[in-house]
Amino acid sequence: MNLKLIKTIRTNNFNDENVMGKIKNMWEEASIELSNIDGCIYGLYFDYETDYKGDYHLGVAIEDEVNGTINLNDNIKYEVFKVSTKLENGILNTWMEIWDKEKEGHLKRAYTFDYEKYYPNGDIEIFIAVDNM
Repeated sequence: MNLKLIKTIRTNNFNDENVMGKIKNMWEEASIELSNIDGCIYGLYFDYETDYKGDYHLGVAIEDEVNGTINLNDNIKYEVFKVSTKLENGILNTWMEIWDKEKEGHLKRAYTFDYEKYYPNGDIEIFIAVDNM
């Protein structure tokens, strides 16, 4: 799958007091281009400094086999987490579940490319790249 980045930011979940504002602004700025998209939309996490506590890039992306610059090849193994869209903080709750699972040693993340996949029907899944070892 090839993804084309629409907008990106660099941030940190724990040391950037403006993290939520940056994420909100990124999605708002990307929404103009996204208004014509009828397929899935992606929140792509990449270029991790260390682990989930370090800096990372977050981008809004769409599938584009011709102009896509990021290739998520079939060699990447993912653990998939379904987001409860009935809860106001469903995405944040799912990320907290992922971080807890990692802290407990039940998830060995690869820290390559992770992504949130937003389906046209409103469903959301988070794909976490895991080590193949």
